[in-house]
Amino acid sequence: MTTSTPQPQQQQPPPQPGALPGAMYTSPIPVRPAHLGHALASEWTKIRSVRSTLWTLGVFVALVVGIGLLVAWKSAGSDFSDVPYTVPALIGLLLGQVCLTTLGVLVVTSEYGTGMIRTTFTAAPQRHRVLAAKFLVFFALAYVVSVVSITVVGLATAAMNVVPEGSGQDWGTTALTGALYVSLLGVLGLAVGSMLRHSAGAITVMLGLVLVPAIMPAFLMMSDSLRGVGEVMLAYNAPNALSALFGLPMYDSASHGVPQLLALLGLTVVAMGGAFALLEKRDV
Repeated sequence: MTTSTPQPQQQQPPPQPGALPGAMYTSPIPVRPAHLGHALASEWTKIRSVRSTLWTLGVFVALVVGIGLLVAWKSAGSDFSDVPYTVPALIGLLLGQVCLTTLGVLVVTSEYGTGMIRTTFTAAPQRHRVLAAKFLVFFALAYVVSVVSITVVGLATAAMNVVPEGSGQDWGTTALTGALYVSLLGVLGLAVGSMLRHSAGAITVMLGLVLVPAIMPAFLMMSDSLRGVGEVMLAYNAPNALSALFGLPMYDSASHGVPQLLALLGLTVVAMGGAFALLEKRDV
């Protein structure tokens, strides 16, 4: 006659306070549904903790403020009789726009390059929310830095130069619209980067969009049949658009650059729509 050895019984974990017998475990940590605010906080942490952001924005500020102050120092009060005080910032802004477009591309392509985008989309499966947060955080950062840089140049120029009353003082609008233009270029770069998912390719496309329309009119206007195309590209390329926004008389200052700003806004919205559409259709 054999006897079976009794098996030791496994001890059950103590029930949670207030839990019914047999009920599932309830975490004491409150579980909250994710929303756009969480994605914004995540993207803000990413963008401010990456060294490329600090270096790129630092170069942008150095170009706009540094060159602007140098031009203001070498200017005379009579130079601002019919242009705003922020015109010295225009030269640095023409160079600094490349910094913002590059940073816009890197905000999204750097995650694809390192593979961290998989971790991001695993933590936040709603991809459109992540991309929307990238757009909002980058635009806010680029716009604030641009407005502050242009404003510093305007204030310094006003302090260095004495001009007749009412001259050169209407420069607040140019600071807002000029910053909006270069910030939209950066957002356009972010949208292109999201669609291409490759840093070098997206930066090349953005440099082409900025530089080619500024170079091609000189060749297109040699031909009578292509002169119309050349004139449109001449009026809407980035350097002339910024010049019009800053009220330079040689670049159709009567419109104050509004058509050029609206054209860039429309192009950016279309690119953002394409970025959102492709994000949901492709795997990471």
